[in-house]
Formats: sequence, C-alpha cells, structure tokens
Amino acid sequence: MTDQLRDRLRAHVHALVGERHPVFSPEVLKQVESYLAEQFRHLGLDVSLHPFDALGSTYHNVIATLSPSASAGSPTPNEGSQLIIAAHYDTVPGSPGADDNASGLAVLLEVARSLRDMPLSGEVRFIGFCLEEEDLLGSLAYVAHLRANNQALRGAIVLECVGYTRVDEGSQLVPAGLPITVPSVGNFLGIVGNADSAQLAANIERSANRAVPDLNTVSLLVPGRGELFPDTRRSDHAAFWEHGYPAVMLTDTANFRNPHYHQPTDTLETLNLEFLRKVAEAVTAAAIRLVGRE
Repeated sequence: MTDQLRDRLRAHVHALVGERHPVFSPEVLKQVESYLAEQFRHLGLDVSLHPFDALGSTYHNVIATLSPSASAGSPTPNEGSQLIIAAHYDTVPGSPGADDNASGLAVLLEVARSLRDMPLSGEVRFIGFCLEEEDLLGSLAYVAHLRANNQALRGAIVLECVGYTRVDEGSQLVPAGLPITVPSVGNFLGIVGNADSAQLAANIERSANRAVPDLNTVSLLVPGRGELFPDTRRSDHAAFWEHGYPAVMLTDTANFRNPHYHQPTDTLETLNLEFLRKVAEAVTAAAIRLVGRE
C-alpha cells in the first residue's frame, strides 16, 4: 500500500506539473481545474465550482464534498463540524510548480481517496483554490462567501509546498525574529497556525506524530492574524484568519528550504515522494481525529 500511495502521488504531480497562470497559460490553468474535478468525481465525491470574478475574468475554486456518514441511530452532525482541506492550483509565471503547489494538490486528492470510505461525523470539503499567487483572490472570495452565509467551520487545513526536503546541515533557513527554535536541517513539516487555531494545530500535530512517527514536525503559533510575521501569511490559510476561522498551513517552508521555489527548476524530479507520502498519511490521520466517527 505504501508503494501504491507513493506511485499515485507521483502520477498526480506528473499530471499537474506545468505553468498554470491566468495570463500566461490560462488554458493549462483550466485543464488543471478540470483534472481536479474529474479526479474527485472518480472518487465518488460531489463536485461543484465556486465562481469568482478577478483580473477581468471569471475563475473557479474546485470544491469536492464528502458528506457525514448516515446510519441508524447516528447522532446528527454538530453545527460547525465541517472540515476544509485545501491547496491552490495556480503557479507564478515561468514555473512548472511541482512543489508549489502540485505537491499539495496530490496530497489533497489522496487524502480524499483515503477518507471516502471512512465513517465521518462531519462534512469534509476538499478545495482547489485558484489565484493564490494573485494575493489569495480565490480563497478570499470563498471565505467571504462562508462568512456572509454565517457558516461555521471545524477548521481548515491548507497544504502549501509539502514535497521538498534536504538532509544537509544548514539547509533550513528561518524568517527573522521567529519566536521558536527551528532545526537547521530541512527535513520536517511545518505546522503554522495563529492563536485562534491553537487547538486545531495541536490536534494535527498529535495525529501526525502518532500515525507517522518518523515524520518530523515543527509547530508555530503566531498572535492575531500573523501580522507580526508576514511570511506566515503567504498562503490561503490567511484568508480564513482574516475572517476569524481557525486554519493551519502545512508546509515544507518553501523558499526557506527549496532553492527551486518559483523557478523553472521546480520539477517533479526535485521532490521527495516518501516525504509526500508521509504528509498524506498524516493529514488523513488528522482528518479522522477531527471529524471521524468511532
């Protein structure tokens, strides 16, 4: 099963890699939107598109919904038991975007595969956000819609660059002023939350450490909405923070480790597929802990 998961992750990244930009490669961006929708439908999930206007056109967030289990005598799911797991599918110009963020999308799809037959007490929404690289336009539009409709959430897990590792000493850089000690070797998964997301982050870390003990994790909680540490706001989780929802970013720390970040060299061959497998298993375990039904 381990090898099969790793092979599926590789196949997803291979299918997704390539410049996916609204101006320079809009056709490829649309193809990836279709790929995500088709993959989710193949898994048996309900798929919808959330349209939003930006940059003079209309774009879509891809949403796949896994409903709570229905069985005789089961309690009605609690309000706010919905969990979102998300990753963005656009890239910057000129980059094929393997780590950023085909890696996150591959994990997203495989977590959906793992959860589809699990008994759940709450709804799980798997979302491919568009235009993250354009100031989070897709996630901001979606979360504003949630808030306008007074929808409660258990939380959001955002996957942002989760496939690159290094083993050499000094390979991990750190943003200035970070209030925690960070390992100097870039082979861990970062778990980044804010004060409102402390419980969500703790649940994710415990689940990851229990289910995948050889996956090193480092957690960081920032005050407020991360304003004091701008580097902690550089993905779609920040859109949830802006509207008061608990959200956590899972990341390999991007440019603080990966020299291929936003470069033409961000290719499949640079990724650590075994690390990617561990991330997928950790996220699955976290989702089961958060909305699974015993």
